[in-house]
Amino acid sequence: MQFENLILEKQDRIATIYINRPKALNALNTDTLLELKDAVNQIKTDDSIDLLIITGSGDKAFVAGADIAFMQNLTAMEGRAFGALGQKVFMAVESLEKPVIAAVNGFALGGGCELAMCCDFRIASTKARFGQPEVGLGITPGFGGTQRLPRLVGMGMAKQLLMTADIIGAQEAKRIGLVNEVTEPEELINTVKNIAERILSKGQLAVRLTKAAVNEGTQADINRAMTIEADAFGLCFSTADQKEGMNAFIEKRKPEFTGK
Repeated sequence: MQFENLILEKQDRIATIYINRPKALNALNTDTLLELKDAVNQIKTDDSIDLLIITGSGDKAFVAGADIAFMQNLTAMEGRAFGALGQKVFMAVESLEKPVIAAVNGFALGGGCELAMCCDFRIASTKARFGQPEVGLGITPGFGGTQRLPRLVGMGMAKQLLMTADIIGAQEAKRIGLVNEVTEPEELINTVKNIAERILSKGQLAVRLTKAAVNEGTQADINRAMTIEADAFGLCFSTADQKEGMNAFIEKRKPEFTGK
């Protein structure tokens, strides 16, 4: 499938999506969101791919936000539909069973910050800037920002960022827990791929079950969450990867996982 607003690359079990609207600082409009949905669905069914990286084209922006020129004259119903579309696409990213890493190379504002937050974790360059500036435009975040930000950085810090529309740098984002690691811009993709390779060296069924247990468990009460974990743990013992991983440990050798 050929995309107009993003680039999809696949190599060595890793897919990389580049949001590619550099003249608009990679801002999100309906077409871009629909293409992102299609790309994620393609990755979901591609058995040769075990991990996804999402980043932005160019050196200025990851995603500078939703396209304000596109949103400017929307009616209330059209605005709600646009927000619902963004939420649906970002939920597809978040619920992808394969790990998803955001490589944040520049501005991640509004919808861009929301896209980064729906990934499993975020690695940022020193040029990255994060924020939810929507209240400065007279609107609220619409693609999940009011829900994911408090879950990542805590209620008080999230409300401060959401209500002030402050934009923060990469190091501050790391301090508050929004970002895992900060690198120099030229090292960003290699740093993310090094992390990806460490993930790919592990049993992929276990990685996916771990992601599912975290995602599902954090939406449940603690008793239900423990059941979710117990189910995932038990299921691992039906896999060839569990046998290989434990045999390799006992035999003091590197495991050779097959994803079965």
